Amino acid sequence: MAAPLQHDTPGEIAQPGGVVRDWKRGECDPVPGRTLPNLTVVERDYTAIGAKFAALGPLVEAKGLPAKGITLKPDEEVERLRHMNGAVRGGPADGRPALDTAVKAANTILALSGTTNGRLAVQGFRTLEAKTGQEMAHLAAEHEGKQVTYADTQAAPVPVITSPEWSGSEAGGRRYTAFTLNTEHLKPWHTLTGRQHFFLDHDWMHELGEALPVYRPPLDMSRLFGEPQLGPDGHREVTVRYLTPHNKWSIHSEYQDNLFMLALSRGGQTIWMAPEDAAAIGVSDDDWIEAVNRNGVVVARAIVSHRMPPGTVYMHHAQERTVNVPLSETTGKRGGIHNSLTRLLLKPTHLIGGYAQLSWAFNYLGPTGNQRDEVTVIRRRAQEVEY
Repeated sequence: MAAPLQHDTPGEIAQPGGVVRDWKRGECDPVPGRTLPNLTVVERDYTAIGAKFAALGPLVEAKGLPAKGITLKPDEEVERLRHMNGAVRGGPADGRPALDTAVKAANTILALSGTTNGRLAVQGFRTLEAKTGQEMAHLAAEHEGKQVTYADTQAAPVPVITSPEWSGSEAGGRRYTAFTLNTEHLKPWHTLTGRQHFFLDHDWMHELGEALPVYRPPLDMSRLFGEPQLGPDGHREVTVRYLTPHNKWSIHSEYQDNLFMLALSRGGQTIWMAPEDAAAIGVSDDDWIEAVNRNGVVVARAIVSHRMPPGTVYMHHAQERTVNVPLSETTGKRGGIHNSLTRLLLKPTHLIGGYAQLSWAFNYLGPTGNQRDEVTVIRRRAQEVEY
């Protein structure tokens, strides 16, 4: 199996100076982990896949859990999970902690993260202290004996523990702010210099003129892909840039369907629009609208807000997609989600690996979340909806 050269591993110094040589052209020797991806021999027993998926594998304690350049050793946690979840009897996962229910899987995730397991958080900070010479373990020491379980999260919201898996600090009850560990506790940034730096001395960055920060205007999606031009078109439709930022009330796949969240989010999917764009198509706040492009369809309510710039709309991602999502007039099918209108675009700089903090990795369907150059047509639809 080929695996890319990763950040926070020896592979990030595989191409010193950002000089890229191609072994296929005879410019260097093909060496796995340096001029090639890492190559690993993997044995697959397809008759055992189901059993292995339903159990915690042995590499957790044998190899540890890598995170941000440190490795957590959850030996005590594995033993506790064996008693909490029960151990598998017989088969390829014999004796391993079971993961055959959703609750067991949730408890395992909570037990193996420093953000919900104070012992691992302190252990990780001790390792980080040895690497950096900076005192940081005190940020998690007050919670060293704390272990959040799934039952705890059912009973009430539970604050997380400050952990080296992240860069912020919530010690002493403060709210999370990124890079607190770097700015206040002098932990080096995970870059070539250990500092924030703006010059990327890499062959591909030079070739594209991006070795230093430069302004790149949004792509002309009309010319490149035949999308409509921005602005109203006279048919009571408006063409806008479509952005999918983090949700106001949740994050990623954490769909919020409790009564408090549904009340805050108007009980269904919404798209934020500028008053100018809404007026161009006769839309008032809370009207039903339909957004359509070549990728898909979304049906949502409009939030008309002066905080939105004309020509741009927001659909916060991971809104509750099973509540109050009517059928689309365009397709007659259920009216889509935030990603129905998006696609991933690649550029060569996304594929750089083996050079300091520049590493290739999958982030859902591509290397970066770059669906920020999307375009969609929005119109006011019938206000009588069907489900």
